[in-house]
Amino acid sequence: LASGAHVRNMLRLLVTCVCAVAAATASAPEDAPLNLWSGVTVGLKSDDASVEKGAGEQYQFQADVNKLMDIIINSLYSKKEIFLRELISNGSDALDKVRFMSLTDSAVLGEGDTSKLEMKLIADKEAKTLTLIDRGCGMSKEDLINHLGTVAQSGTSSFIEAFQQGADVNLIGQFGVGFYSVYLVADNVAVHSKSNEDDKQWVWESTADSTFSVYEDKGEELGRGTKIVLTLKEDCLEFLEEERLKGLIKRYSEFINFPIYLYTTKEEEEEVPIEEGDEDDEEGEDEEDEEEEYPGLLGHGEGVLQLNTP
Repeated sequence: LASGAHVRNMLRLLVTCVCAVAAATASAPEDAPLNLWSGVTVGLKSDDASVEKGAGEQYQFQADVNKLMDIIINSLYSKKEIFLRELISNGSDALDKVRFMSLTDSAVLGEGDTSKLEMKLIADKEAKTLTLIDRGCGMSKEDLINHLGTVAQSGTSSFIEAFQQGADVNLIGQFGVGFYSVYLVADNVAVHSKSNEDDKQWVWESTADSTFSVYEDKGEELGRGTKIVLTLKEDCLEFLEEERLKGLIKRYSEFINFPIYLYTTKEEEEEVPIEEGDEDDEEGEDEEDEEEEYPGLLGHGEGVLQLNTP
């Protein structure tokens, strides 16, 4: 039987059509053919899980995934660092897969930077984001929707059951759902991904509520692979510190067969001599103010550290 809401929607549609017919009849010349649908716009309410909203389609998390995320978000587990272990492990699996595929089809690897089987981590203190990039197999739009939210995975319910029986969050990777540990440290997660199986690059994004969105990525092209951008919680900004990251990456990459690079930004103090010469008063005053406040000028440099030896 149709629900009350469905019946009401059908009645509204019927009334709209009747009104349109009456209006068309009244305005049409006597000898003109009557087009009953002229100027009528019909809208149907969709019960589909995805709805066009904002930049892309919005989806509801599968029920067990929702429960899993609630456990993680509300967890008091102290070793939040395990999220990095899970991301490195997932990146390594994606790289392994594309390397295996390349054994029978070398074109899978692509050219230039895309062909490099590696991982990169970038910490941005100003934006409060931690980014992990791998040159693995990447994910299509369907992969992002299915693997990160809407399709029930056996490991999801198994982990929930184990947690309810006393297991801690540290075991999440053993159930194949380690990705969701990112919500131990992040308020917002964006997964940019490009697969050889999909002509377009896509973004999966969620703020850890009951929904996620998927939309076409118009930003930097990956070529192939996945870029995960974590917007960190205020109490988790320690994971942007170089020394902290270096220690964790070395610990969790012991059995990883691909190079991992940490991109760092550092500040260097340099002595800047003041040249004597004819200068206008305004320029001279500006230099004096700068000299008093900053004895030297801070120069920004970037470094790349390889933190493991595959």
